[in-house]
Amino acid sequence: MRVFVTGATGFIGSAVVRDLLDAGHQVVGLARSDEGAASLAATGAEVRRGTLHDLDVLRSEADAADGVIHTAFIHDFADFDASCETDRLVIEAFGETMAGSDKPLVVAAGTALIRDHVLLTEDVPAPIPPLYPRVSEQTAIIFAKRGVRASAIRIAPSAHGEGDKGFVPLLIGLAREKGYAAYPGEGKNVWPAVHRLDVARLFRLALESAPAGSTLHAAAEQGVEFRRIAEAIGAGLDVPVRSVAGAEIPAYFGGFTGFAQIDNPTSSTLTRERYGWDPQQPGLIEDIERAGYFTQK
Repeated sequence: MRVFVTGATGFIGSAVVRDLLDAGHQVVGLARSDEGAASLAATGAEVRRGTLHDLDVLRSEADAADGVIHTAFIHDFADFDASCETDRLVIEAFGETMAGSDKPLVVAAGTALIRDHVLLTEDVPAPIPPLYPRVSEQTAIIFAKRGVRASAIRIAPSAHGEGDKGFVPLLIGLAREKGYAAYPGEGKNVWPAVHRLDVARLFRLALESAPAGSTLHAAAEQGVEFRRIAEAIGAGLDVPVRSVAGAEIPAYFGGFTGFAQIDNPTSSTLTRERYGWDPQQPGLIEDIERAGYFTQK
């Protein structure tokens, strides 16, 4: 299958590219920089230069491909609404181009903020704006009724592994800056977690077999207590670990306060049963201790 991949040089997307190539698929990846294009070409994938704003490029590649995997997202939290709007326009461009083709379109979404404190399962619908402005899943699934084999993969908030530049490195940076690792309250709120290589395999499985309108959960661990994450960071940096409460929470976490307090237990039982997905990589705490998190700057 000829597969067009956005975010092909990113943390998740690069693993998706490698998994697809290893499985015998032909890959065309989007790259916006010379460095990204060179690293992508070195894998054996074809390179298409462009950005998420180049909708004509995206339409052309979707038309030429047998399937599309969309992992890219502009992580500009200073203008998150604009990033979400770009994401929506990209998915609509793919969907309109692929309508009536029965081609697979697999998009990245997230588990965070869909449900709080209660176990999230694959059959729980995603919220609609203005509750949460990112509508990757909702936009893609619309095209399931228009002849596109569209599916969404909700990725756990801690997708981890070597080269991670996401939430755990951010927390490590805060602990370095403050001189201690912190957790909110009792630290019993949980984050689901998954290794990037396990996520990559799930994208391929969805591409190959997920029915139109499917929602899959990339959550190898249902929930890791935030306190355990803070303790692993404290041990790795050799700094104290302590609770913060009340006004101390935003004082420590700043703009990350909302995410630090997420309680997002997430099941992947249906995903495992339906697609034979069996995560094989290390869990979050083990990975924090072994994947070079404390040597990253």
